[in-house]
Amino acid sequence: MDHKTRGGVAAPRAGRAAALVLSAITLSTGLVLAPPAHAAPAVGVWLTTKDGQSKLARQPDAEFGAGGGNETITVDPGTTYQAVDGFGAALTDSSAWLVNNSPRRDEIMSRLFDADTGIGLTALRQVVGASDFARSTYSYDDVPAGESDYELAEFSIAHDEADILPLLRRAGELAPELNVVATPWSAPAWMKSNGSMVGGELPAQNYQVFADYLVRFVQAYEQAGVPIDSLTPQNEPLNDPPSYPGSPMSPEAQAAFIGNDLGPKLDAAGLDTKILAYDHNWDDTEYPNHVLGDANAARYVDGAAFHCYGGTPDAQSAVHDAHPDAEIHLTECSGTESEDPAATFGDTLTWQASNLIIGGTRNWARSVVLWNLALDPAHGPVMDGACDDCTGVTTIDNATGEVDYNAEYYALGHASKFVRPGAVRIGSNELDGVQNVAFRNPDGSTALIALNPGGAERPITVSWQGQEFDYALPAGGLATFTWPPA
Repeated sequence: MDHKTRGGVAAPRAGRAAALVLSAITLSTGLVLAPPAHAAPAVGVWLTTKDGQSKLARQPDAEFGAGGGNETITVDPGTTYQAVDGFGAALTDSSAWLVNNSPRRDEIMSRLFDADTGIGLTALRQVVGASDFARSTYSYDDVPAGESDYELAEFSIAHDEADILPLLRRAGELAPELNVVATPWSAPAWMKSNGSMVGGELPAQNYQVFADYLVRFVQAYEQAGVPIDSLTPQNEPLNDPPSYPGSPMSPEAQAAFIGNDLGPKLDAAGLDTKILAYDHNWDDTEYPNHVLGDANAARYVDGAAFHCYGGTPDAQSAVHDAHPDAEIHLTECSGTESEDPAATFGDTLTWQASNLIIGGTRNWARSVVLWNLALDPAHGPVMDGACDDCTGVTTIDNATGEVDYNAEYYALGHASKFVRPGAVRIGSNELDGVQNVAFRNPDGSTALIALNPGGAERPITVSWQGQEFDYALPAGGLATFTWPPA
């Protein structure tokens, strides 16, 4: 572009006159006047405290240029890691029923998915059929006991049109960059070795029809207005629940299913849905490494998914180190009620911020997805034998119309509202006693999330491109700092 134009429009005459005056001054004095220094960018600060007195509350801006002397977090935009797909939770059958039947449905959806009026969630996990948090056991191809349907003539997602799909479509309107990962708890009963969605296994002779079933699901959801970005073959394949849908699947079986059936059938259907292996706890890295390392499966598998119920988040880094090109996703973690219910908010905020929002993303997670988006005050609806003290992102009491936004909401919000899809994690050093993670957004802005899990206030200095600011992070405080591009 010509240096005399701005956006194709000639520079104003006053600007050219000023330039001539400056030139004359320079010639007559022999001095070159430096351009005025750019003002240091203001730093937006949002805070949640363990006692709940502040909940994602805007604080007075911090200022670059007034810092120094404390332990320092140095944000390094020149060091980059993984891209971010989003933060969110699962719209289970139970969650969808509660939200869709709440008199405050529109408010709930806005506070969850609108980045301006709420926390701007951009990731959802969608169950393929029933999970343990459902009001009944169902698949998308149910036939009478003893019958089968290898042509999938009875396939239908009509069940989901009552509550789930309307909410998914609304979420997509509020969050156009919504990323959806889908996961089956069980194949339809007639495909299973015991004729039930509870217990039993998927025999190898039914891998092809199960792959067809999953392809039909992806196609049906896309036709219903909900594209499926990624798919895992089996929820918690090392778990064999005795009272709700589930199906164990060995790493060898999963590799064969992906390499011989699911991958080729997704390709043949022209679908670009990604396949994520494993979808279970941090405490087993051999399983995802086996699937990712299988030559046949590796042609189709895009990464691995993890849950939080065993092990530590550094397992994600171990898998990343073994398979650097594989995506890492954190696809399930539920909070639970503390032994002292009054401590639940603080306990959940600290644990999830430490292990999921910060720990998950510092260990290569492109997405962080919690479990139920909503539960009722009795921690349900939930099937017998499943988690009876799980907490949701929200608690909805449709008998009274009350809606509570739990610690999960605020832990997610400290990331989802400020770290948008397409952001990239950038370098930041770790401090003893203050955990942190930093991101550069697609618009060039920076977001730094910091947690002080200790019992005393921690003064910190943040350094970025030669500028510094100070902040006193309260005991138990979770803060997000944001600032515009240089």
